[in-house]
Amino acid sequence: MIIDKNIPNYLTILRMISIPLIIMTFYLDDYIFARRLGGSIFIAASLTDFLDGYIARKFNIVSRFGKTFDPIADKVLVACVLLMLVKNGRANEIPCLLILAREFIVSGLRESLIRSKISVPVSNLAKTKTVLQMTAITILIIGTKGSGIPYIDEIGSLMLWVSTILTLISGYSYYKSCSQYFYK
Repeated sequence: MIIDKNIPNYLTILRMISIPLIIMTFYLDDYIFARRLGGSIFIAASLTDFLDGYIARKFNIVSRFGKTFDPIADKVLVACVLLMLVKNGRANEIPCLLILAREFIVSGLRESLIRSKISVPVSNLAKTKTVLQMTAITILIIGTKGSGIPYIDEIGSLMLWVSTILTLISGYSYYKSCSQYFYK
């Protein structure tokens, strides 16, 4: 099977392009369609995160572009949407700030390890955290106003808090895995 070696990179670029589109939907907050569109674009962007990594690993087509921009695109996507959720009063700032702080810390640890040519694999807990976090964010984007489902905002907020706890645990676990390389 012949596959275009740039597909993972195209998916990463698509994820980056989706960010301003999602942000624009927040400025049309009164429209049900805008909330649904924002949630749909966020779901699609989240799926590109999974797909680009899967395709790159399955077909062994890892690129320097992908290694650099895939994690950046993921973090910028989540950071921008969390900021917009807080700005629009749809999410509490404390879990959002904790999630962002963890992402900066883990990114710094990864950068330091890359320079030492050391790789620490992503844990199942971190993968679970990501799925729960993306689900919570999607629910908060769409909300009760966009879905017509009573109390969905509260469910999204609860899921965001749970994903924050998993975020902190997985961040600590990552630090613990990395610490052996820092204190030699």
